[in-house]
Amino acid sequence: MNIILAFHWIICLSIVILSVSPADAQRLTAIGEGWSNTSVNTVIFRKNSVVTHKHKQFTAFYDSSGFMILAKRRLHTDRWTIKKTSFQGDVKDAHNSISIMTDGRGCLHIAWNHHNDPLNYVKSTKAFSLDLTPKIPMTGEDEKCISYPEFYRLPDGDLIFMYRSGASGSGNLSMNRYSLKTEKWSRLHDVLIDGENERNAYWQACIDKYGTIHLSWVWRESPDVASNHDLCYANSDDGGITWKKSDGTVYTLPITSATAEYACRIPQKSGLINQTSMTADSQGRPYIVTYWSPYGTDVPQYFLVYRDDGWKTLQVSRRTTPFSLSGGGTKKIPVSRPQVIVTEKDGLQPVMIFRDTERQNRVSLAVCKDLSSNIWEYRDLTGFSVGDWEPTYDSELWRNYELLHIFVQKVGQGDAEQMELTDPQPVYILEWKP
Repeated sequence: MNIILAFHWIICLSIVILSVSPADAQRLTAIGEGWSNTSVNTVIFRKNSVVTHKHKQFTAFYDSSGFMILAKRRLHTDRWTIKKTSFQGDVKDAHNSISIMTDGRGCLHIAWNHHNDPLNYVKSTKAFSLDLTPKIPMTGEDEKCISYPEFYRLPDGDLIFMYRSGASGSGNLSMNRYSLKTEKWSRLHDVLIDGENERNAYWQACIDKYGTIHLSWVWRESPDVASNHDLCYANSDDGGITWKKSDGTVYTLPITSATAEYACRIPQKSGLINQTSMTADSQGRPYIVTYWSPYGTDVPQYFLVYRDDGWKTLQVSRRTTPFSLSGGGTKKIPVSRPQVIVTEKDGLQPVMIFRDTERQNRVSLAVCKDLSSNIWEYRDLTGFSVGDWEPTYDSELWRNYELLHIFVQKVGQGDAEQMELTDPQPVYILEWKP
């Protein structure tokens, strides 16, 4: 029996979905109005949309004219300091998002407006400042064709920068590291995951409490999203230099489709989405969420893939609305790509953050209090629709304090980079404490 079909039938028997009222421990804080004709402010591969260092929280978004707006506040207050920068992005293309991160001193690093474009990178002139340098290079190597720039902060305050070099269906994952001591970038890997000019990896990553970098990805064989397939995994416990499989086996780099560890086999044309999210628990075990259509159906479902005593797959949702993924560009999809976090204050509980037309496109959570039972409790954190929004959140605040601050804006998104003409919409930070 096909392994996906087997998972589908076994797991469907154990799923119960409970609807509950919105959580009490939540707060919605408005910042300003942002561009909303595409989902460029809310695409899931923003790492990050909002980030906290010590007592200061920062965020960034495009306004109605495509200018990059920066904002900061003292945590747990409603008063934001807002600055309109001189930098613009091509907001008609939802790929061209803004990614931010603070280093260990509190300096802001920003990359924006990338979809096979030269590097656009600046940083703040001093700690906790919204004043920025002019555009500057990182290493000066391989910076002419960049997509999906993402920052991650290591426990020592250094930064990791990941991006795709090359095009969809034939690109490679490249990686730099920023030294807090020298305030300079260095090259870690020209090619960490090699598409061999035949495919490319769409990845997701996280850094756990021990500083281990966890990386998972799907392969895509062409620009057509329908060619996404399989889910792979690697980790690094030395700051991104050496990479291993989940059993400790060291990879020979670069990683290819033949050498990758496969956490879950998923065929092409399964409605598998790319670039969702992953996290790790206090024991360093990885958790990945994504969606695809189980074998024999055209109704995509959310799945949790995690490592315990081997890789396991649980179906999270019981959706009933079919849709298919095909073609290129940003898609208009009735569900968002999901995020995943794990809370351990009352036993290990995975939490999935998502948006679904079946829940009126609200900001929603699914919480599992016992993975052995696979019972997921659902709740909505907003009473209003967020359109084609996808979830991004303050990863550093969650990792350090288990406070979930989500970037929220109602946006439209037409299929294949088309726009939906709407008035500028308010940008919020939604705070939730489990």
